[in-house]
Amino acid sequence: MQGVTITELIEKFQLKNITPGIDPDNSVLTHPEVNRPALQLAGFFDHFDNERVQIIGYVEQAYISTMEHEIKVKRYEQLVSSKIPCILYSRGMMPDEEMITICNYYGIPCLVSDKATSDLMAEVIRWLKVKLAPMISIHGVLVDVFGEGVLIMGESGIGKSEAALELIKRGHRLVTDDVVEIRKVSDDTLIGSAPDITKHFIELRGIGIIDVKALFGVESVKDTQQIDMVIKLEDWDKDKEYDRLGLEDQYTEFLGNQVVCHSIPIRPGRNLAIIVESASVNYRQKKMGYNAAQELYRRVQASFARTD
Repeated sequence: MQGVTITELIEKFQLKNITPGIDPDNSVLTHPEVNRPALQLAGFFDHFDNERVQIIGYVEQAYISTMEHEIKVKRYEQLVSSKIPCILYSRGMMPDEEMITICNYYGIPCLVSDKATSDLMAEVIRWLKVKLAPMISIHGVLVDVFGEGVLIMGESGIGKSEAALELIKRGHRLVTDDVVEIRKVSDDTLIGSAPDITKHFIELRGIGIIDVKALFGVESVKDTQQIDMVIKLEDWDKDKEYDRLGLEDQYTEFLGNQVVCHSIPIRPGRNLAIIVESASVNYRQKKMGYNAAQELYRRVQASFARTD
């Protein structure tokens, strides 16, 4: 099962580890949500989400301060012994000695963050949703063009990397070349990234491997990008009928999510970078409520109405 170690959580959010004697690599997160164990501190453990990060905020700490010592220790033991992955205190609040002792006894990491509780919860959930999202790897190139994530696909050698390189020279940003890791973070959102081994590299046949970050600077690369549109490059087929108006969007599917898809025929002399830029701007225009193809159709219909 895919998981995230507590070590990764500590490094990502720069958490203070109050139980350094416990190896955080032994605790693995498999659920992207968090839990504030207020009801558990009150003694209610039915429907307890023990597989989640347990966050102690200001309200929980205030309630703990009102508890009698024996009851507090009992609740701590019930909570920590439930095979939770870790306990995380927000607002820089420090756990008391009883909590530290029980965490050490059961081998559960106890952590502290300086962030406000709500902000900490939101950031941890967002990060875990990306890290634990269903993932597939596909062959393609992902670029950020005017803020839109464009996934360029096509047969090997058709010119995907060359198009990406031209886009980079025109001021856009590379996310990944050759292999795209796609994660489904929600029913509406797909996030693309590069495998660590090929990050920031482009392969150009006849030249070899190019380090985009080293050649064009840090502003030319990006670690992750939402996938908004797919462009499929294919060899020109004179017998095939291509869409010339674009009245209806075509879609392709990844992990159950539908993404707008355009099939672009390739012929010598076609500037792929400009085509990708135009497709990206046109997609953004449609999101803002203007569709050029529908506007042309409306004008044609109005012209026919005037001649009748």
